[in-house]
Amino acid sequence: MQLGLIGLGKMGGNMRERLRRAGHEVVGYDRNPAVSDARTMAAMVKALDAPRVVWVMVPSGVPTRETIAKLGDLMDKGDLIIDGGNSRFTDDIENAKMLKTKGINYLDCGVSGGIWGLQNGYGLMVGGDKRSVARAMPIFDVLRPEGPRDEGFVHAGEVGAGHYTKMVHNGIEYGLMAAYAEGFELLEKKDIVKDVPGAFKAWSRGTVVRSWLLDLAVEALDANPTLEGVSDYTVDSGEGKWTVEEAIALDVPMPVISASLFARFATRQKLSPTMQMVSALRGQFGGHQVMTIAEGQALRDAGAAGDADPTLGMKVEAKKREASTGMARTATHHTATKKAASKKAIPAKKAAASTTAASTTAAKTTKKAVAKP
Repeated sequence: MQLGLIGLGKMGGNMRERLRRAGHEVVGYDRNPAVSDARTMAAMVKALDAPRVVWVMVPSGVPTRETIAKLGDLMDKGDLIIDGGNSRFTDDIENAKMLKTKGINYLDCGVSGGIWGLQNGYGLMVGGDKRSVARAMPIFDVLRPEGPRDEGFVHAGEVGAGHYTKMVHNGIEYGLMAAYAEGFELLEKKDIVKDVPGAFKAWSRGTVVRSWLLDLAVEALDANPTLEGVSDYTVDSGEGKWTVEEAIALDVPMPVISASLFARFATRQKLSPTMQMVSALRGQFGGHQVMTIAEGQALRDAGAAGDADPTLGMKVEAKKREASTGMARTATHHTATKKAASKKAIPAKKAAASTTAASTTAAKTTKKAVAKP
């Protein structure tokens, strides 16, 4: 079978290779001429026999929408376009409507497998009409993992259902990765645990938490047992956000996936306004000492240097409290001294005022006596 394939990056390039190994003819186009089979997108379309099938494997959002719109102008009635990127399902609905006016068919296909797909195959989740799915099935059967079709492929439903299913798949992936990662940190923190990579490896066979993600974690720890030098800054493809948005729209409780998404956001902040407010509130209601940014960074540096003292932060707070208490005592002493001096001055002032009043009264009496005949 012939296939046009746009986007020959890490996944697209491997998909082309897997299809060619199975005997399919693939004409690929990429903006990088070093990997492209055709000089232009138009040349790729022209090289295919009608009715054509073209698979789009480019970044989601504007790049995919623009590519599909351009293909809509280049292709003919009866042709088929498959979007295999990570598009939002709402884009699929709009793309299908636009292409339908031209008589061009459309499928959306969520693809999972990453850089390992060439060797292991890709999990495929497809949305669209049955006739188009049947037409592209020779391609799907080569790309999916070996074994029963329904263990690596699903026709999930109408247009948009494929990418919607892949979106939820990625949301689940966020939660699974976060759980493994939290377990790793807890094991690392406990002094009696001496072989964290070994613990992960022991889980990989026979336990209820075994999975391909766990196998990948084992490989990562084999290469770098303490993950030294690995940045904690974590990006997201957008699908985690869309999953949480859908949960809100459909009133579906999703605390685990939501928490894993927000944890990624936290990694991108050098300074957390949220935690600054928490610190300020602790100072207000509990009298806890509010640290400066420099003091907080010093605590982080101490943790990075291996100081596992969990009370270090509280000790810093205590020192600040002690210092502020000393200043408060000094201020209180000054205030008390002023008050005592003020109290001593008041009787003297009263006495002086009484003497002055008595003198004035005596003077008035004398004047009255002199004035009488």
